[in-house]
Amino acid sequence: MLSWMAWTWPTALVFIGIFSAIGLLIVLELRTPGGAARKGVLGLVTTRGDRLFISLLGTSYIFLAWLGLVGMPLWWPLALSIGWFVFTFWKV
Repeated sequence: MLSWMAWTWPTALVFIGIFSAIGLLIVLELRTPGGAARKGVLGLVTTRGDRLFISLLGTSYIFLAWLGLVGMPLWWPLALSIGWFVFTFWKV
C-alpha cells in the first residue's frame, strides 16, 4: 500500500495524525465557531488553528535538533514533542 512512495508505517501514522487533527479542528469550528481566541505566553492572540500550527512547527524543530545533536533513538524527542503540544494548547 505504501510502496509507491517508499513510506514507512511510522511516517504514514504521522501524516494520518496531522490530517486527523485538522479534521478535529474542522468539527470543533463547526460546533463552536470562533476558535476561542486567547492571549498566550508568547504574547500572541491565538486560535485553535494557530496553536496547532505552532505545536507542529515546534515539534518538527525538536525532532530536527535532536537528530542533529544526539541522533537515535527518537523516544525522548517524542516525549518532548508531546509535552510541547500540551504546553502550547494549555498556555499559548
